[in-house]
Amino acid sequence: MRNVSIIGVGLHPFGRFGDKPALDMGAEAIRLALADAGIGWDQVQRGYAGSYEVSNPDAIVGKLGLTGIPFFGVFNGCATGHTALAEAARSIENGEADIAVAVGFDKHPRGAFGGDPQALGLPAWYGETGLFLTTHFFGQKINRYMHQHGITAETLGRVAEKNFRNGARNVKAWRRKEMSAADVVAAPYLNYPLTQYMYCAPNEGAAAVILCRRDRAAEFSSRAVHVLAAELRTRRFGAFEMQSPSLPAAAAPSPTVDASRAAFETAGLGPSDVDVVQLQDTDAGSEVIHLAENGFCADGEQEKLIADGATEIGGRLPVNTDGGLMANGEPIGASGLRQIHEIVVQLRGEARDRQVPGPHRVGYTHLYGSPGTGAVTVLSV
Repeated sequence: MRNVSIIGVGLHPFGRFGDKPALDMGAEAIRLALADAGIGWDQVQRGYAGSYEVSNPDAIVGKLGLTGIPFFGVFNGCATGHTALAEAARSIENGEADIAVAVGFDKHPRGAFGGDPQALGLPAWYGETGLFLTTHFFGQKINRYMHQHGITAETLGRVAEKNFRNGARNVKAWRRKEMSAADVVAAPYLNYPLTQYMYCAPNEGAAAVILCRRDRAAEFSSRAVHVLAAELRTRRFGAFEMQSPSLPAAAAPSPTVDASRAAFETAGLGPSDVDVVQLQDTDAGSEVIHLAENGFCADGEQEKLIADGATEIGGRLPVNTDGGLMANGEPIGASGLRQIHEIVVQLRGEARDRQVPGPHRVGYTHLYGSPGTGAVTVLSV
């Protein structure tokens, strides 16, 4: 993918906003992205909108102007934002549009996600026995990983501490209060070994991205960021899938591994070329595991990597510089595009108090969605 650039980004704050509809949040994010790109809504030729709670996200055109353009609703679990971006980018590569928008928005009720396991292709007894819980899955997954690779609870605490500290520097984050690793570790357990403050939470928000043909980007922006790869993979047989309470007999890598390798191959780059990273941190353990699954270290190396400060804003591999899911929360449709927003402002050098020291050229985003989807984007200036 060499012919698509991002010329504008917009982010509605994440949090809780009373009776404000999700569609209004999405429209606000699009207007911010249009202003950032310096263009009008009438110049957008195609759009993709993602949401979990809004059944017809394409209805957002009614908030912006009925111009008759093709506009598509998408959903792909936590990878929804990536899917909206990837489809918008491919529509440009395929010559269907010169300028396209990807937007995601959601407004989740308080509490953990629920649902019918059969909707994800899992047996009904997963729910009947109380095992169809995201907190259970992530707790079980990191508990096993810690046993295998020597990761300690202190490392999980440090991940949360970093993300809350980064979130405190982000005016659009939900959780903006710093918390020490010791306090995180000492909090009540939700699912061992993960405590209350080691998880993200569903909430509300929106994000939007304006894309255009790369050969036209300079017409609109002197700060364009280019899309080098946008890859998505689903699980192979034997992968430890999301919300499954048991480990398959056959061992297969996570779809994240496949998506990451494909993205690096498409981009013509490797992990050592990346300057700033966004990883799916549904919980502190997920960020630890995803460091290895995306090729940034070997299994078990995270213990020293994190203790040495490598993933801090001033470290050699800054991760989740805006606070990630842990500080921002997760409105599913918007989450992946929030990651893109953060990488764009980092590569432009516009992240203010949380700016990664330069030079920086390559950014990377990763999502992991239910029941087992890995999605990776590589961006560059």
